[in-house]
Amino acid sequence: MPLAIAVTSPDLVISPTDGPVPDAAVLRPPAEEPLETAVARASVLLDRCGHVVVLYPDSLPGPYVRRLHAVRAVLESERIALLPVALPPLAVGVLARQLRQLSVSDLSPGVLASAARLLAHYIHAGALLSSVTRLDRVEVGLGAHVASALPGARFAVLLNPGPRLVRVGGGEVPAGPGFATWMTVARGKPVRGDDWVLGTLAPRWQVRGAQETVLPEESRRWWGTRRAVEFAAAIPDPSVLYQLVASVRREECHWCGLELIGDRCAFCTGPLPRADGGGRGQGPPPPRRVRPAASAVPARR
Repeated sequence: MPLAIAVTSPDLVISPTDGPVPDAAVLRPPAEEPLETAVARASVLLDRCGHVVVLYPDSLPGPYVRRLHAVRAVLESERIALLPVALPPLAVGVLARQLRQLSVSDLSPGVLASAARLLAHYIHAGALLSSVTRLDRVEVGLGAHVASALPGARFAVLLNPGPRLVRVGGGEVPAGPGFATWMTVARGKPVRGDDWVLGTLAPRWQVRGAQETVLPEESRRWWGTRRAVEFAAAIPDPSVLYQLVASVRREECHWCGLELIGDRCAFCTGPLPRADGGGRGQGPPPPRRVRPAASAVPARR
């Protein structure tokens, strides 16, 4: 049976860069539907797809997170994986798109769900901001706070794969990926010189292409401002994504029996035992150089 990828907002459903991919299921916050309706909708999704992987930004409001766990608890189902992601909202949507691309391959549900942590390492995500006064995701020095009050100030903030804050205008550009990527860009309220992302950053990072989408509503909370140009550069080729995941050693979860990669099952959250009997195993491997693949992704059988 196919596996469903679900997100917590329609603006996290980003269109594919090349070819059709399965749609993502969009879950609704508590204010928009009662618990009974949310449970019924999740039950139908499980019956149709077998397993469901829910991706959401780790900044998602507490009531919404509790709703997700309540639905899973009422259904008493370990076939629902709830995965908070420590990436900016736009990058969460890009990661969900990658999992949607892989959901038609022969990767098992446990491997595909646990691959989210691995693939997140390869997404370079950040934003162009006019102010960092309310930014709490990276360390902001006194000089940057003072500069935020100056007219025309702009800052490039890189959150993943490592935090970096650069004042735009001095010629410095954050280091980018060393492999082929496609850049997704989302604009909020106007930022002076908002062409810097596509006009300066994208060429320096040697991205192969770019697309624009709407700024996720959750981005305002993440960046502390609506005046932002959010960007995420990620691997667009599903065959390369498949190779990355397929090259990692697979284990069997000793709690639920699903295959997994990394040190924890995404569905039952059971840790992988170490050889010495400890509770933790080896996490996902560090990012390595990525080379394009010649073969296509094997279809799900």
